Amino acid sequence: MPRNRLVHGISLATGSVLLAATALVAAGGTAQAALPTPIAASTARSYLSGMSATSETHASTYDRNLFPTWITISGTCNTREYILKRDGSNVTTDSACQATSGSWSSAYDGVTTTAPSTFDIDHVVPLAEAWASGAWAWSTSARQGFANDVTRPQLIAVSASSNRSKGDSDPAEWLPRASFQCTYARAWVQVKHYYGLTVDSAEKSALSGILSGC
Repeated sequence: MPRNRLVHGISLATGSVLLAATALVAAGGTAQAALPTPIAASTARSYLSGMSATSETHASTYDRNLFPTWITISGTCNTREYILKRDGSNVTTDSACQATSGSWSSAYDGVTTTAPSTFDIDHVVPLAEAWASGAWAWSTSARQGFANDVTRPQLIAVSASSNRSKGDSDPAEWLPRASFQCTYARAWVQVKHYYGLTVDSAEKSALSGILSGC
């Protein structure tokens, strides 16, 4: 049943955060993690075809505080700092694990920066979207696992402007630049499938259209 899959998925996500943290410590806190690669387009199409179009619910009761972010995963490093290190180039950090230098490129809009404070860590599947797609029924610890998942392609460092433009939109309402749309759709479907989240009809149609050209 979906609930069993969710519980299993969350426990794996939590374990993956700990594994990632272990790898960071083993490397002296300087190694960069590999960016999770989304599933193949053919796999995404298969997963999507098995998802029934379902109307979202409970949207009015969403509260971001129900998804605890950014948790500490190693020493003084929290999830945001981990993703900034992972997604940047030549990143150096201080004793508090905050990036002090490096460069970043936003896959959503091509913006580049050497100032990490101008980049956000985006949840590919927004927290509000997850809530209305089934996370309203999860425990807080399960939502925390989702909000800090560094193993699935769910977290990505992008320009603040693109992140604000996207907001809580799904792919029927917002998409990144054309060159990243296939990757984005594959990642979106992978995350929703893994966590047993639903898709609505407009969202499913938009994803199908993108994936058919991948």
